[in-house]
Amino acid sequence: MYNLVKRISDVMLSFFGICLLFPLFVLLGLLIKVDSKGPVIYKGIRSGLHSAPFEIYKFRTMVYNAESIGGFVTSENDGRVTRVGRVFRKYKLDELPQLFNVLQGSMSI
Repeated sequence: MYNLVKRISDVMLSFFGICLLFPLFVLLGLLIKVDSKGPVIYKGIRSGLHSAPFEIYKFRTMVYNAESIGGFVTSENDGRVTRVGRVFRKYKLDELPQLFNVLQGSMSI
């Protein structure tokens, strides 16, 4: 029963959040496109429940193909982070697309 209530809550909250924040998503996506080339959304593999891999969604804060330029770990003054990306990271705006992960069921609020 707990898992059912948790899942229903996740779906309702993530759907409400996506609807409420959709105009912000569009604005942030446009800022990314103006600032640098490449896709708006970064997709990375993470470990989920019971170490099951899943694809996480984030707004892209680094140059396109940053992993091939300098690896997977970033430092505070990493040159691969875009100007817009620095602001997004500071205010955790890059993590807003994870609401879609919650809606899919690969993450939970």
